[in-house]
Amino acid sequence: MAALCSISISPPPLIPKPLLPIPSSSSPHPPPFLANPKKPLFSRPLKTGPINSASPSSSTATATATAAAAAEDEDDESMSIDALHRFIHLNLGKWTGSFHQFDPEGTLMHSVSTKLAVSSYGEDELISLIQTLYIKQPPSSTTSIAGDAYGPEWYEYKIKETNMFTVDKYQQIGFFPKEKAFSLRYQTAGMLENVLRQGVLGEDDVEEESPKNLKIPSRRPSIVCENCLYSLEKDMRARAFHILDPKGIVEMFLIFIEERGGAELIPPSFDNSEDNMSRLMPYLGKWEGHSVTKRSGVYGATIAEADTISVLEIDDEGQLIQNNISTSIGGDVTNNIQWKGTMSNNLIKFDDGDFQVALLPGGMYMGCPSDVAKSIAEYYSFHLEFCWLESPKKRQRLVRTYDKEGMVVSSTYFSETKL
Repeated sequence: MAALCSISISPPPLIPKPLLPIPSSSSPHPPPFLANPKKPLFSRPLKTGPINSASPSSSTATATATAAAAAEDEDDESMSIDALHRFIHLNLGKWTGSFHQFDPEGTLMHSVSTKLAVSSYGEDELISLIQTLYIKQPPSSTTSIAGDAYGPEWYEYKIKETNMFTVDKYQQIGFFPKEKAFSLRYQTAGMLENVLRQGVLGEDDVEEESPKNLKIPSRRPSIVCENCLYSLEKDMRARAFHILDPKGIVEMFLIFIEERGGAELIPPSFDNSEDNMSRLMPYLGKWEGHSVTKRSGVYGATIAEADTISVLEIDDEGQLIQNNISTSIGGDVTNNIQWKGTMSNNLIKFDDGDFQVALLPGGMYMGCPSDVAKSIAEYYSFHLEFCWLESPKKRQRLVRTYDKEGMVVSSTYFSETKL
C-alpha cells in the first residue's frame, strides 16, 4: 500500500506584486470591451488604441472611480449559491492523473504522477469545496514510512478551500456550467507555495531544487491563472496554469491531466518527441464554432454569444495567416480580422511578436502576451488562452481577459469543429 506523508501546510498568503513597470499613463474611463469579441485561434490583446496621458491626480481619480464601480456592481459579479453548488458538483470525486511543467517555449521540463481528492462540506451558502493533492515522490527520495520500503510514497497538500467568500474575493471564477469549463485567478501565490515549493516539487533543506530539472517560479508572481476544460468524450479534464513573473513575463506553463475514478492515467503523447510542424498541423484548416463570453460586474455582468469561423493557413513564404469571422447571435454585428504570425520551434509569435503561443504536446497550446507590461502600456486589455484539441475534428478554447489594471474583464469559452 502506498505510504502517505501527511503534511498540513498553511503558509501566509503572498500578495503578488503589481506588474512592473506600471505605465504612468491612464485612461479616464474604464477600458471598452467589444460586445462580441473576435479572438483568433491564437488570441492576442485587442488593440483598442493608446492609453491617454493623465496626471497623477487624474490617475488617482480614475482608480477611485473604478473601485466605486466595482463596489456598486459587486452583487452582479458574485457567483450565485446555485452556481457555486454546480461548480462544486463538477469538481467532486477522486482524480488520478499527472502534472507537467513546460518552459515558455513549450518544451517539457518535468512530469509527475498525481492524485486529487475533492469533497465538500456544509449546506446552502455555507458549502465549501475541499481539495487534497497527492504527489508521487521519485524512487530516489523515498524513505521507509509505515514499514513500506518498496511502495511509492505520496506527499499530501491541502489546497485553499472554495466557498462563497473565496470564490469572488480571491479566486474570481469564470464558470460555464453547461460547457463544463472554468477560469480561476489566484490572487495569492498560495497554490505555488503549497505545491511547487514543498516536497518533491520544491527546494530541499540545502536549497537545491528537487527534481533537478524543475524550475521554481517567482515567489511573488504577478499572475497565476488556471483554465480548466473537461473532455467531450470521457470523464477527464485538463487544467492549464499560466505563471507570469512580477514583470509580466511568462515564466512557465503547468498542465494537469486528470481522470475521475480511473486508474493511474498515462497522458497522450506528453513528450518532446513531436517536432514543431507535427504540433502545428492539427490546427491548420477551417474551424467553425460558437463562443460564449461572460463579463465581470465592473464590465456589465453580461453574457454575449457569437458564431465563429477561423481559418489558419501557411502562405508561400512560410508565414501563418489566420482569418477570423465572428457574428453575434442575431446577426447584428459581424467582424472579420486577419492575423499574421511566424513560427520558431514550438513558439508562434503574432503581430510582430506582441502575442505568443506555445504549442504543447497532446493537442494543446497556451497563449499570452510576450510582455504583459508592454501590453498594458499600449493596450487596454490582454488575454491568456488555453486550447485543447482532444480529437482531430473537435477542440475547446478558454480565454481569460484582463484590463490594464489587472482586473478580470471576462472569460470566453469556444467550442469548434473542423470542416
